[in-house]
Amino acid sequence: MSTDTDKERFCEPGRIIFRKDQMCNVRELLLANVVMAAEIPAPTGSEKLLTRFLSDRFTEAGLTDIASDQAGNIAGVIPGRDRQRNLLVAAHVDKIWPEADDHTVAVKVGSMSGRGIADNSLGVAVLATLPLILEKLGIELESNVILLGTTRSFGRGDLAGMRFFLENIDKPIAGALCLEGIELGRLSHASMGMARGEVRVELFGEDSDGEFSHAGAILILQQVLSGLFELNQAHQPEAKILIGTVDAESGYNVPPLSGEIRFEIRGGDADQVEVVERGVADLVGRIDQECDDALVSVEMIAHRQPGDLGADHKFVSAAKEIQDCLGIDTELHPSISELAALLEAEIPALTLGIAEGGNRHSPRETIQLERLPEGLAQIVSVIEFMDSQLSDKVTS
Repeated sequence: MSTDTDKERFCEPGRIIFRKDQMCNVRELLLANVVMAAEIPAPTGSEKLLTRFLSDRFTEAGLTDIASDQAGNIAGVIPGRDRQRNLLVAAHVDKIWPEADDHTVAVKVGSMSGRGIADNSLGVAVLATLPLILEKLGIELESNVILLGTTRSFGRGDLAGMRFFLENIDKPIAGALCLEGIELGRLSHASMGMARGEVRVELFGEDSDGEFSHAGAILILQQVLSGLFELNQAHQPEAKILIGTVDAESGYNVPPLSGEIRFEIRGGDADQVEVVERGVADLVGRIDQECDDALVSVEMIAHRQPGDLGADHKFVSAAKEIQDCLGIDTELHPSISELAALLEAEIPALTLGIAEGGNRHSPRETIQLERLPEGLAQIVSVIEFMDSQLSDKVTS
């Protein structure tokens, strides 16, 4: 059990503010790593170039046990004084952008922008720079710190990289911290139930005189969207359907013969998410039966189970106090990223955001640099606190 003395040791304001000031010593290397990580394409399933970048950084930092696995993950270890204790620090390396897209980073006074720079090139850069940060601060930890770049997080990847790592690691993980580029103040200790799917519409052929002659597959996509909106209304607030993409590419005057809707169901209760998922399947099946000249189908491509470390867990309490010491406004957000796999594996874990930013998942995705020292200081302080509390089995 943690004590008030433990918390004072790691959350005392003067100590943390001093640490924030020291972060200026590694700023230039970190920003160089951000640019390099951001300009290397890493679409889900094709992350090899970026994991090689991380491997090179781990080698330069003198990490031990540097290795990639069959899922393409890359890991390296900062050895601790007690070789039996292991703390995991992870960042997903994949991005939503195809290799052919322009990955150039625009650098301005106080900001950087570009595809994937916030999600999650900044997280990857911090992972690459963390050994140097700890060295510059003179921090030696009791625990081994396993630095892990995970693959196949987004979309059909369904956290495959993290899941594979956890299923095959032969060392006990007593605690974990996930790094996300934005938003500074983000503190996730819970994961939501989630089901992600794709509705596909395909017309059997051109319909120059029939009901689809003016809009093609768009007419059916509109029916599906209307049904999804009705389902959304019926199941709020227990679960909600998020529409991410509606795609029916064609010319200005040629009705599309196919189209797709990508959606996500989120909720705090797994049963309720399953109810909505069945509702979507029934909706799509009904529309398919009504359409003689089209095939309408749905495929579910990813799932998450709800999990919660608990708002009163000592890791959560300490992280809040650290953020408060740094003047960071805590924002508690449930996660559907790597944290979900860690909590499902019953590993005490948190996710932290590193910097302020915006335009997530747009070509102008941006990180603000002004408060980056605070973002780094919270990460180091949380790692130190976790290390002080770790044993073979951590409880709240």
